[in-house]
Amino acid sequence: MDVFFQVVTMAGGLALFLFGMHMLSAGLEKFSGGRLEQILEKLTSNVIKGVLLGAVVTAAIQSSSATTVIVVGLVNAGILKLHSAVGIIMGANIGTTVTGQILRLAELDSSGSASTIIQMIKPNFWAPLIAIIGVVLLMTAKKKKVKIVSEILLGFGVLFQGMFIMTEAVEPLSDSPMFHSLFQTLGNNPLLGVLVGAGVTAIIQSSSASVGILQAVASTGAVSYSAAFPIIMGQNIGTCVTSLLSSIGTSKNAKRAAMVHLYFNIIGTIVFLIAVYTINAFWPFSFWTESIGMGGIANVHTLFNIVVTILFLPFTRVLEKLAVLTIRNGSQDEEDGIEASAEINTLDDRFLVSPSLALNQCKDVVLKMGEYAQTNFTKCITLLGKYDAKKADKIRQREESIDKMEDRLNNYIVKMSDHELTDSENKMMSNILRMIPEFERIGDYTINIVECAEAIEEKEAKISAKAMEELKVLHAAVSEIIEMAIKSFRDNDITTAIHVEPLEETIDMIQDVLKAKHIERLKKGKCTIDGGLAFLEVLSNMERISDHCSNVAVYIIGYQQGGDLINRHEYIRRMHEGDFNDYAYYMDDYKKRYFDKIISKVKA
Repeated sequence: MDVFFQVVTMAGGLALFLFGMHMLSAGLEKFSGGRLEQILEKLTSNVIKGVLLGAVVTAAIQSSSATTVIVVGLVNAGILKLHSAVGIIMGANIGTTVTGQILRLAELDSSGSASTIIQMIKPNFWAPLIAIIGVVLLMTAKKKKVKIVSEILLGFGVLFQGMFIMTEAVEPLSDSPMFHSLFQTLGNNPLLGVLVGAGVTAIIQSSSASVGILQAVASTGAVSYSAAFPIIMGQNIGTCVTSLLSSIGTSKNAKRAAMVHLYFNIIGTIVFLIAVYTINAFWPFSFWTESIGMGGIANVHTLFNIVVTILFLPFTRVLEKLAVLTIRNGSQDEEDGIEASAEINTLDDRFLVSPSLALNQCKDVVLKMGEYAQTNFTKCITLLGKYDAKKADKIRQREESIDKMEDRLNNYIVKMSDHELTDSENKMMSNILRMIPEFERIGDYTINIVECAEAIEEKEAKISAKAMEELKVLHAAVSEIIEMAIKSFRDNDITTAIHVEPLEETIDMIQDVLKAKHIERLKKGKCTIDGGLAFLEVLSNMERISDHCSNVAVYIIGYQQGGDLINRHEYIRRMHEGDFNDYAYYMDDYKKRYFDKIISKVKA
């Protein structure tokens, strides 16, 4: 019965340990705001830099699994090249050893003249204090950032409390002959030790947690260096399960990134074990059969990953080629096995562990929607003068891509809403949600113009040369306002956003003049009915496009002023009343560049 209670207590301690680690990792991730992951995204092909960044990111978010999963996602999205991912993965293995080094502080010797200072350094003293501070902050804090800090502190406290419980649970086993015999067997059979380490880590999917368990068991004195070495090697292999699972259903290169992680640890384990056991066979280690402590396990774990990383630095291309040979391209695969719509692939579910990074990917896809709509609008004007079925088909293909991106974005953001977001992330998500339909509608109105061109072609109608000259001036104005809307969103540029409304009002004035002039032409019989109606429809669609560009600008101004949605009509009223100094200047500039040109053409 005592054994049963020890197992239950051990399991409870493990549960607290894992929960604390999850809370700590999640808190650190939210605190970083995705900045560390964005560094990974911008990484070049410098492998050494990749190793350092991978180590820093993993040490900061306390999870090599999270780092490798994000890397797999970045490779799957085509943002990160496979070669760049190799260095990050190697660095992640080093970064994950930080947890073990922190846990080892629990075994510091507090005897002697400096006992008080050492006792204060030990987690037994400061871990409960950190947890208390975390609870107080969680209960009293009103700011989101402070609450995140409280989560980090609570994560630390709970993690160590779980460690203390595990240590106490296994302490009675120190006198068990069976327990000692078990680890003696593992010491005599390194292959079995590797399998045990890999199996336990694969089940709990955390090498830091499995190392923590081993450190707790080692505190009994039952674990020798000979038993610990192969178990630690196996733990490094077992942690690859997470990245392998995350690569299911991804591109070829993303699967290769996961395989690089596996091969790095398997080959590293084989090389390290052969080296250690060969040296021990000829020059036996004096400590080989001695008990290993928590510090020894932390050191072996760190030493293994640093040494293996240094050994593999000259052979990163070999790892890459080995992964490519394992995951071969099919006959119909495109480069890197990425789908035709690479933009949609950037919305990878793996990024949801880092909402800030996921939101940046969403913004990139919304920008791509805007750029596709802009390209379509630029090309649609030529169809009105001379219809080309192939050009029209390409415009429709881009519009289909815009619609697919819209659907994927909406579904992706719904998933993201299930995760806890900071205030700034919530504001950014709301801003992106407002932008999606605006750019999508710009694309729709462009298709309406294409359909007008098709109607003219089918009915053998014609838009007069005079009307086409007028349309080209309006088209240039609308092209500029689309460019301004995209720029203001891309750069969060409030200055450009403020200049949108004067141009939008100029476009409204142009549309009114052209509509009245064209109705006169229709009355005088200078234009066919079918061609005239198509012309008026084109005018209407161009004006509506400018309206949506104005909406984008208003949203950007609201977002930059705190994230609140401002009233568009109130904003326009304030502009007319002179609240924005540049309004009159730019209104005059746009009138000279576009409206006056239209007036001169109308009078000619």
